Amino acid sequence: MAIWQGRSKRKASGGKYWPSRKKRLSEMGSNPTNTKVSEKTTKTLIRTRGASYFSRLITAGVANLNLGGGKFKLSKIKTVKQNTANRHFVRMNVITRGAVIETEDGLARVTSRPAKDGAVNAVLITK
Repeated sequence: MAIWQGRSKRKASGGKYWPSRKKRLSEMGSNPTNTKVSEKTTKTLIRTRGASYFSRLITAGVANLNLGGGKFKLSKIKTVKQNTANRHFVRMNVITRGAVIETEDGLARVTSRPAKDGAVNAVLITK
């Protein structure tokens, strides 16, 4: 069964909204991507509203690391150290926005949304 993000056809009291209408394609949702640490794989051509497209990042191996002072570097991701979205994501190595990842250059906090942006951008915390 598909995930639907529209309003319910029933009121809180149990009565029906009238007149009711059918479900729309624009109200359809999807399962969470849960980007994991591994070699890079993407799922391309996810259709959005207005016939635009974006690619989802299924697994990521490197992060665009902001070293400060306008300097950036590609750094290999080792593991996920902390994730405020869900405590079980650390054990499963799931990368989300705000997660603390261990890279070759030290600990970094993820500033992008990997499932939406198609890349892992991070800011270096400690060396």
